[in-house]
Amino acid sequence: MSTVDVHEGFSAEERAAMKDHAKELKAATRRGTRADKAAEAERDVLAKIAEMEDSDRIMAERVHTVVTAHAPALAPKLWYGMPAYALDGKVVCFFQSAAKFKARYATLGFSDLARLDEGAMWAAGFALTEVTPEVEERIGGLVERAVG
Repeated sequence: MSTVDVHEGFSAEERAAMKDHAKELKAATRRGTRADKAAEAERDVLAKIAEMEDSDRIMAERVHTVVTAHAPALAPKLWYGMPAYALDGKVVCFFQSAAKFKARYATLGFSDLARLDEGAMWAAGFALTEVTPEVEERIGGLVERAVG
């Protein structure tokens, strides 16, 4: 008799993120003007940030401020229950809190739409333990490049 690996499926955190994403997609189909939807999306992002634990919340607030200042073309929106920033509706970068996925650090991630290419290999995700002025400067440069 052979043993078979048992696949346990998605974690509770991953299932919760997928449910969040389904709600986000449903909310996006609601009727309203483009400006109303954009304002609601930003309110949703700020509300989600406000719900985060202290260190994640502080970092997410700083990331939000830096991204919106350095890349105003990116529109805030929720993506899998986390703050994200999109160009023409497609996510370019996102913040993932450490607490949501029980990780050691928060993450600033970039999708394949971000123009961060450097040769044959480049970073698409960055661990965050603190957002210092130097980190803010680096994030600003990354998001400017991402949409440039």
